[in-house]
Amino acid sequence: MPVAFLGLGAIGAPMAAHLTSTDRLTVWNRTRAKADAFAREHSATVAATPKEAASGVTVLLTCLPTSAEVDAVLFGKDGAAPALASGAIVIDCTSGDPASSRRIAARLAEQGVAFVDAPVSGGVPAALKGELPVLLGGQSVAVERARKVVAAFGKKIVHLGPVGAGHAVKAVNNALLAANILAASEGLTALVKAGIEPRLAVETINASSGASFTTQVLVPARVLNGSYPPLFRHALLDKDCGIAVELAAEMGVERPVLQAVKTRMAELRAILGEAADYMDPFARAERSAGVEIRG
Repeated sequence: MPVAFLGLGAIGAPMAAHLTSTDRLTVWNRTRAKADAFAREHSATVAATPKEAASGVTVLLTCLPTSAEVDAVLFGKDGAAPALASGAIVIDCTSGDPASSRRIAARLAEQGVAFVDAPVSGGVPAALKGELPVLLGGQSVAVERARKVVAAFGKKIVHLGPVGAGHAVKAVNNALLAANILAASEGLTALVKAGIEPRLAVETINASSGASFTTQVLVPARVLNGSYPPLFRHALLDKDCGIAVELAAEMGVERPVLQAVKTRMAELRAILGEAADYMDPFARAERSAGVEIRG
């Protein structure tokens, strides 16, 4: 089956790699060198433009920073959409926003192209293993088509509702992740400064009611080891928090906690910069307090 994959970032590249074993894959990336390197390592063809990538394919996947980039690669200069034939499907693995997804889906529907939002979770380690949770939003027939494709890199694949549902759940999930990272960085730094051994504190919390993915997985694997490799940009997590706040506002839900998280994430984004990793708030908390969370 001819498939195109647009966006070979830190998580997109390993996702695309899993497709090369079963599909005839064409790839495109804004930075051509990344696409060329991918093609040298895997069995894939490199396209010069999104339009070229989409020519003749029945399935097109996007994995880009925001919905704005998805709109641009589909409908902008040399965009992919005009090259897609009626009956094709676009599967958007971007952590996008529901409203944009609905607009994109409606526009593609005018030319007989289906759209499914399919954001993923689990980060680069799960992508490398092909074990990403995939959150699907769309009409049932289109979702079943998408499910067969994303099974190449997905483990838990869930149909959550109509177009935009996947992006809605992903945004709220990431806002909760951000809340846990912020709270854990402050709380653990305070405990260490109070003289409590870091690993013992973490082990105790993880056996208690304050445990979270942050304390159970991220802190032991990264913070306690002093390892802060760039895996997922803080700026993108901040973006997802904004989507969650907008969703709550659209639904008429009071959102003081989500808004507080978004405000703090934006403050840290300005301090840490656009290239910072999403775990860098821990490193900053340590520096500010003059302690090290190691153990």
